[in-house]
Amino acid sequence: MLDQYTRRMRMQRLVAFAVAPFVAVVLVIGLVVGLVVVSASSSNPGGATPGLACTPADGTAGGEFTDPRQIANAAAIVATGQRLGLPQQAWQTALATAMQEGRLLVWANERVPESLTLPHDRVGEDADSVGPFQQRPSQGWGDGDIALLMDPAGSSALFYEVLLAIPGWERLSLTEAAQRVQRSAFPNAYAQWEDDALTMIGAVLGVSCPTGGGGAPDSTLAAAVIERATSQIGTPYVWGGGDADGPTGTVPGGTDPGQGFDCSGLMVFAFAGVGVSVPHQTQAIWAQFAPPITDTRQVLAGDMLVFSSDGTAAGVHHVGLYLGEGRMVHAPRTGKTVEVVDVWSSAYWTGEFIGAVRAIPAAAPAPAAPLPAAA
Repeated sequence: MLDQYTRRMRMQRLVAFAVAPFVAVVLVIGLVVGLVVVSASSSNPGGATPGLACTPADGTAGGEFTDPRQIANAAAIVATGQRLGLPQQAWQTALATAMQEGRLLVWANERVPESLTLPHDRVGEDADSVGPFQQRPSQGWGDGDIALLMDPAGSSALFYEVLLAIPGWERLSLTEAAQRVQRSAFPNAYAQWEDDALTMIGAVLGVSCPTGGGGAPDSTLAAAVIERATSQIGTPYVWGGGDADGPTGTVPGGTDPGQGFDCSGLMVFAFAGVGVSVPHQTQAIWAQFAPPITDTRQVLAGDMLVFSSDGTAAGVHHVGLYLGEGRMVHAPRTGKTVEVVDVWSSAYWTGEFIGAVRAIPAAAPAPAAPLPAAA
């Protein structure tokens, strides 16, 4: 355990390290005051993982978190994570926690008089909880430094410090990781903010979501693709297996016995039934059907879900077919069979998700009503 002086000095360095980018982001936000939607940039200045952190083009950035104070506090949390060299997963966890604990506002507390003398957005009276993370000095947060707890950059640095001390935190679900830091009476409450946190990251970094797809897929064709794919549930995984006609043996050099599908081979078969040619390679699928759909709320049944090990096109390694209601059918790996899994409730799949691609044509528009006959 660090002594108080060492801990305080380290926190001061962490906060100072984060101040400059935080000020820069706030200035940018000030230039677009009242506008939460940030235009897409040609580069990704914050290193946000492509296909995950983005703000929709319709202006719904951050859900209910549209107040300039909330945006500024979110910017400070993200900037601190960036300057500490932490991955996007950590920023998302911190933002979702601050959304749940204090609605991304800095809270003073009537029971903590010093907090009332410091910059704040709201005043509460819950125990001795203060700041955007509702951290309690009586429980050791900040070693009694109320100013640190009331500062979005400083309090987020404390949050990150505790998060990183959790063994394997990056393999935990967001809500479990947040709960281990916060020890809340409502341990599952953080999960509801996962999408809003990603959207907020996109907003403060200026990353807009591509819409992709060109319209909702034809529901009849989507149903046919889904029926064809799910008809193969229980078929073995075979590396290189599968074509437009069904399961096949492994490619030369493969070791899987018998006939079956690999992940892209299952897509080849499923879409062949509606006359859509899909490449038998995951990265080619990602490229051919671009632009991707990166907002999970816009993914529809019949879309292909694409997964990457590092958030880039080069890391794309798996594909499955979205069935709707959070489920996906896919051919997982050697020793397994084609199966249906819950995708959005899985920390692994949501962590690997880079985007969805839409290969099913959009439904044809309804014919226009005939003009009335001339009198």
